[in-house]
Amino acid sequence: MPKRVIVFIAACFFLPILVLCVAAFLGIDGHAVDLDKVLQGASSEHLLGSDSLGRDVLARLAEGLQLSIFVGVIVVTLGAIIGISIGVLAAWYGGWLDIMLMRIADVVLSFPGILLAIALAAMLGPGVENLIFALVVVGWVGFARLSRVQVLSLRSAAYIEAALANGMPFTYITVRHLLPNIAAPLLVEASFGLAAVMIGEAGLSFLGVGVQAPDASLGTMIREGTRLMLVEPSLVIWPGLMLFCIVMAVNLWGDALRDYLDVKHQP
Repeated sequence: MPKRVIVFIAACFFLPILVLCVAAFLGIDGHAVDLDKVLQGASSEHLLGSDSLGRDVLARLAEGLQLSIFVGVIVVTLGAIIGISIGVLAAWYGGWLDIMLMRIADVVLSFPGILLAIALAAMLGPGVENLIFALVVVGWVGFARLSRVQVLSLRSAAYIEAALANGMPFTYITVRHLLPNIAAPLLVEASFGLAAVMIGEAGLSFLGVGVQAPDASLGTMIREGTRLMLVEPSLVIWPGLMLFCIVMAVNLWGDALRDYLDVKHQP
Protein backbone atom coordinates (compact mmCIF):
# COMPACT_ATOMS: atom_id res chain seq x y z
CA MET A 1 0.00 0.00 0.00
CA PRO A 2 1.48 3.42 -0.93
CA LYS A 3 2.53 5.55 2.03
CA ARG A 4 0.46 8.49 0.83
CA VAL A 5 -2.67 6.31 0.96
CA ILE A 6 -1.85 5.23 4.51
CA VAL A 7 -1.32 8.85 5.54
CA PHE A 8 -4.62 9.91 3.95
CA ILE A 9 -6.53 7.07 5.63
CA ALA A 10 -4.98 8.00 8.99
CA ALA A 11 -5.85 11.66 8.44
CA CYS A 12 -9.47 10.81 7.63
CA PHE A 13 -9.76 8.62 10.73
CA PHE A 14 -7.99 11.15 12.95
CA LEU A 15 -10.66 13.86 13.09
CA PRO A 16 -13.63 11.60 14.01
CA ILE A 17 -11.52 9.77 16.61
CA LEU A 18 -10.39 13.11 18.03
CA VAL A 19 -14.00 14.29 18.31
CA LEU A 20 -15.03 11.07 20.08
CA CYS A 21 -12.11 11.21 22.51
CA VAL A 22 -12.49 14.90 23.39
CA ALA A 23 -16.26 14.55 23.87
CA ALA A 24 -15.77 11.51 26.10
CA PHE A 25 -13.11 13.36 28.12
CA LEU A 26 -15.26 16.45 28.63
CA GLY A 27 -18.39 14.44 29.40
CA ILE A 28 -20.80 17.11 28.10
CA ASP A 29 -24.45 16.14 27.69
CA GLY A 30 -25.43 16.64 24.07
CA HIS A 31 -29.13 16.84 25.02
CA ALA A 32 -28.77 19.63 27.59
CA VAL A 33 -30.70 22.68 26.36
CA ASP A 34 -29.38 26.14 27.30
CA LEU A 35 -31.46 28.88 25.71
CA ASP A 36 -29.13 31.56 27.09
CA LYS A 37 -26.36 30.30 24.82
CA VAL A 38 -28.16 29.76 21.52
CA LEU A 39 -25.90 29.76 18.43
CA GLN A 40 -22.87 30.60 20.53
CA GLY A 41 -19.55 30.46 18.73
CA ALA A 42 -16.57 28.39 19.75
CA SER A 43 -15.53 29.01 23.34
CA SER A 44 -13.85 27.28 26.27
CA GLU A 45 -17.27 25.96 27.36
CA HIS A 46 -18.42 24.87 23.88
CA LEU A 47 -15.34 24.06 21.81
CA LEU A 48 -17.32 23.91 18.53
CA GLY A 49 -20.11 26.24 19.60
CA SER A 50 -23.78 25.52 20.30
CA ASP A 51 -26.82 24.92 18.11
CA SER A 52 -30.21 26.60 17.90
CA LEU A 53 -31.23 25.17 21.28
CA GLY A 54 -27.95 25.87 23.04
CA ARG A 55 -26.81 22.25 22.89
CA ASP A 56 -23.10 21.51 22.60
CA VAL A 57 -22.16 20.78 18.97
CA LEU A 58 -19.11 18.70 19.88
CA ALA A 59 -21.13 16.38 22.11
CA ARG A 60 -23.80 15.95 19.46
CA LEU A 61 -21.18 15.27 16.78
CA ALA A 62 -19.75 12.50 18.97
CA GLU A 63 -23.24 11.07 19.50
CA GLY A 64 -23.95 11.23 15.77
CA LEU A 65 -20.67 9.45 14.95
CA GLN A 66 -21.41 6.73 17.49
CA LEU A 67 -24.87 6.24 16.03
CA SER A 68 -23.52 6.05 12.45
CA ILE A 69 -20.92 3.47 13.45
CA PHE A 70 -23.46 1.48 15.48
CA VAL A 71 -26.04 1.40 12.69
CA GLY A 72 -23.35 0.60 10.12
CA VAL A 73 -21.93 -2.33 12.08
CA ILE A 74 -25.36 -3.78 12.92
CA VAL A 75 -26.68 -3.48 9.36
CA VAL A 76 -23.53 -4.94 7.79
CA THR A 77 -23.44 -7.78 10.31
CA LEU A 78 -27.10 -8.71 9.83
CA GLY A 79 -26.88 -8.25 6.07
CA ALA A 80 -23.79 -10.44 5.92
CA ILE A 81 -25.38 -13.22 8.00
CA ILE A 82 -28.55 -13.23 5.91
CA GLY A 83 -26.86 -12.73 2.54
CA ILE A 84 -24.07 -15.26 3.04
CA SER A 85 -26.52 -17.88 4.30
CA ILE A 86 -28.76 -17.37 1.26
CA GLY A 87 -25.85 -17.31 -1.18
CA VAL A 88 -24.23 -20.47 0.19
CA LEU A 89 -27.54 -22.37 0.22
CA ALA A 90 -28.38 -21.28 -3.32
CA ALA A 91 -24.99 -22.27 -4.70
CA TRP A 92 -24.73 -25.55 -2.82
CA TYR A 93 -28.18 -27.01 -3.47
CA GLY A 94 -28.91 -25.30 -6.79
CA GLY A 95 -32.08 -26.18 -8.67
CA TRP A 96 -35.35 -24.57 -7.71
CA LEU A 97 -33.92 -23.21 -4.45
CA ASP A 98 -31.21 -21.33 -6.32
CA ILE A 99 -33.70 -19.96 -8.84
CA MET A 100 -36.17 -18.83 -6.16
CA LEU A 101 -33.57 -17.14 -3.92
CA MET A 102 -31.82 -15.39 -6.81
CA ARG A 103 -35.13 -14.14 -8.24
CA ILE A 104 -35.89 -12.60 -4.84
CA ALA A 105 -32.47 -10.93 -4.96
CA ASP A 106 -33.19 -9.69 -8.49
CA VAL A 107 -36.47 -8.16 -7.32
CA VAL A 108 -34.68 -6.25 -4.57
CA LEU A 109 -31.98 -5.14 -7.03
CA SER A 110 -34.59 -3.92 -9.49
CA PHE A 111 -35.31 -0.98 -7.15
CA PRO A 112 -32.73 1.75 -6.50
CA GLY A 113 -31.37 0.89 -3.07
CA ILE A 114 -31.80 4.26 -1.40
CA LEU A 115 -35.34 4.70 -2.78
CA LEU A 116 -36.37 1.27 -1.49
CA ALA A 117 -34.89 2.07 1.92
CA ILE A 118 -36.74 5.41 1.99
CA ALA A 119 -40.03 3.71 1.09
CA LEU A 120 -39.61 1.03 3.75
CA ALA A 121 -38.56 3.51 6.43
CA ALA A 122 -41.50 5.78 5.56
CA MET A 123 -43.98 2.88 5.77
CA LEU A 124 -42.59 1.55 9.03
CA GLY A 125 -42.21 4.96 10.63
CA PRO A 126 -39.16 6.81 11.96
CA GLY A 127 -36.85 5.23 14.50
CA VAL A 128 -33.49 3.50 14.71
CA GLU A 129 -34.96 -0.02 14.65
CA ASN A 130 -37.01 0.63 11.52
CA LEU A 131 -34.04 2.37 9.93
CA ILE A 132 -31.85 -0.68 10.54
CA PHE A 133 -34.54 -3.01 9.15
CA ALA A 134 -34.91 -0.94 5.98
CA LEU A 135 -31.16 -0.86 5.37
CA VAL A 136 -30.79 -4.61 6.02
CA VAL A 137 -33.52 -5.37 3.47
CA VAL A 138 -31.45 -3.48 0.90
CA GLY A 139 -27.99 -4.56 2.05
CA TRP A 140 -28.12 -8.38 2.10
CA VAL A 141 -28.26 -8.79 -1.69
CA GLY A 142 -24.63 -7.95 -2.36
CA PHE A 143 -23.42 -10.54 0.13
CA ALA A 144 -25.80 -13.17 -1.29
CA ARG A 145 -24.70 -12.76 -4.90
CA LEU A 146 -21.00 -12.58 -4.03
CA SER A 147 -21.05 -15.62 -1.74
CA ARG A 148 -23.04 -17.59 -4.32
CA VAL A 149 -20.48 -16.91 -7.05
CA GLN A 150 -17.60 -17.78 -4.73
CA VAL A 151 -19.18 -21.05 -3.56
CA LEU A 152 -19.98 -22.07 -7.14
CA SER A 153 -16.30 -21.68 -8.00
CA LEU A 154 -15.35 -23.90 -5.03
CA ARG A 155 -18.10 -26.48 -5.47
CA SER A 156 -15.98 -28.70 -7.72
CA ALA A 157 -12.69 -28.25 -5.85
CA ALA A 158 -10.82 -31.44 -4.98
CA TYR A 159 -10.91 -30.92 -1.22
CA ILE A 160 -14.68 -30.31 -1.33
CA GLU A 161 -15.23 -33.52 -3.29
CA ALA A 162 -12.96 -35.36 -0.85
CA ALA A 163 -14.99 -34.08 2.08
CA LEU A 164 -18.20 -35.20 0.40
CA ALA A 165 -16.70 -38.61 -0.34
CA ASN A 166 -15.84 -38.97 3.34
CA GLY A 167 -19.45 -38.28 4.27
CA MET A 168 -18.90 -34.87 5.84
CA PRO A 169 -22.15 -32.96 6.44
CA PHE A 170 -22.97 -29.67 4.72
CA THR A 171 -22.55 -27.65 7.92
CA TYR A 172 -19.03 -29.01 8.49
CA ILE A 173 -18.00 -28.33 4.89
CA THR A 174 -19.40 -24.82 5.09
CA VAL A 175 -17.65 -23.90 8.33
CA ARG A 176 -14.40 -25.76 7.67
CA HIS A 177 -13.89 -25.18 3.94
CA LEU A 178 -16.30 -22.77 2.27
CA LEU A 179 -16.42 -19.79 4.63
CA PRO A 180 -12.64 -19.55 5.22
CA ASN A 181 -12.00 -19.58 1.46
CA ILE A 182 -14.57 -16.92 0.62
CA ALA A 183 -13.82 -14.69 3.59
CA ALA A 184 -11.45 -12.31 1.76
CA PRO A 185 -13.89 -10.94 -0.87
CA LEU A 186 -16.66 -10.85 1.73
CA LEU A 187 -14.51 -8.70 4.03
CA VAL A 188 -13.97 -6.25 1.19
CA GLU A 189 -17.71 -6.22 0.46
CA ALA A 190 -18.38 -5.55 4.14
CA SER A 191 -15.98 -2.60 4.24
CA PHE A 192 -17.61 -0.92 1.25
CA GLY A 193 -21.05 -1.83 2.61
CA LEU A 194 -20.23 -0.12 5.91
CA ALA A 195 -19.51 3.17 4.13
CA ALA A 196 -22.70 2.85 2.07
CA VAL A 197 -24.79 2.20 5.17
CA MET A 198 -23.38 5.27 6.93
CA ILE A 199 -24.34 7.41 3.93
CA GLY A 200 -27.77 5.75 3.82
CA GLU A 201 -28.39 6.36 7.52
CA ALA A 202 -27.41 10.00 7.20
CA GLY A 203 -29.58 10.42 4.10
CA LEU A 204 -32.66 8.85 5.67
CA SER A 205 -32.22 10.88 8.85
CA PHE A 206 -31.78 14.04 6.77
CA LEU A 207 -35.10 13.30 5.05
CA GLY A 208 -36.83 12.80 8.39
CA VAL A 209 -37.53 9.07 8.14
CA GLY A 210 -34.56 7.93 10.24
CA VAL A 211 -33.27 9.07 13.60
CA GLN A 212 -35.60 11.50 15.35
CA ALA A 213 -35.06 14.27 17.90
CA PRO A 214 -33.74 14.50 20.54
CA ASP A 215 -31.29 11.82 19.38
CA ALA A 216 -28.39 13.15 17.36
CA SER A 217 -27.43 11.93 13.91
CA LEU A 218 -25.11 13.47 11.38
CA GLY A 219 -28.02 13.56 8.94
CA THR A 220 -30.39 15.29 11.37
CA MET A 221 -27.68 17.77 12.35
CA ILE A 222 -27.16 18.70 8.70
CA ARG A 223 -30.93 19.05 8.22
CA GLU A 224 -31.27 21.30 11.27
CA GLY A 225 -28.24 23.33 10.22
CA THR A 226 -29.51 24.05 6.72
CA ARG A 227 -32.12 26.40 8.18
CA LEU A 228 -29.35 28.49 9.70
CA MET A 229 -26.64 28.25 7.05
CA LEU A 230 -26.49 32.01 6.51
CA VAL A 231 -26.32 32.66 10.26
CA GLU A 232 -24.10 29.81 11.49
CA PRO A 233 -22.70 27.72 8.60
CA SER A 234 -20.60 25.63 10.99
CA LEU A 235 -23.76 23.75 12.01
CA VAL A 236 -23.68 22.17 8.54
CA ILE A 237 -19.93 22.15 7.99
CA TRP A 238 -19.01 20.12 11.07
CA PRO A 239 -21.43 17.18 10.63
CA GLY A 240 -20.77 17.19 6.88
CA LEU A 241 -17.03 17.06 7.51
CA MET A 242 -17.43 14.22 10.02
CA LEU A 243 -19.51 12.22 7.55
CA PHE A 244 -17.01 12.86 4.76
CA CYS A 245 -14.04 11.81 6.89
CA ILE A 246 -15.52 8.59 8.26
CA VAL A 247 -16.94 7.47 4.90
CA MET A 248 -13.76 8.36 3.01
CA ALA A 249 -11.62 6.54 5.57
CA VAL A 250 -13.74 3.38 5.40
CA ASN A 251 -13.83 3.46 1.59
CA LEU A 252 -10.06 3.90 1.35
CA TRP A 253 -9.56 1.13 3.88
CA GLY A 254 -11.79 -1.17 1.84
CA ASP A 255 -9.91 -0.30 -1.35
CA ALA A 256 -6.56 -0.99 0.32
CA LEU A 257 -7.90 -4.23 1.79
CA ARG A 258 -9.06 -5.35 -1.66
CA ASP A 259 -5.61 -4.73 -3.14
CA TYR A 260 -3.92 -6.51 -0.23
CA LEU A 261 -6.13 -9.61 -0.41
CA ASP A 262 -6.08 -9.84 -4.21
CA VAL A 263 -3.44 -12.45 -4.99
CA LYS A 264 -3.35 -11.36 -8.64
CA HIS A 265 -1.76 -8.05 -7.57
CA GLN A 266 0.68 -9.51 -5.09
CA PRO A 267 4.34 -8.87 -5.99
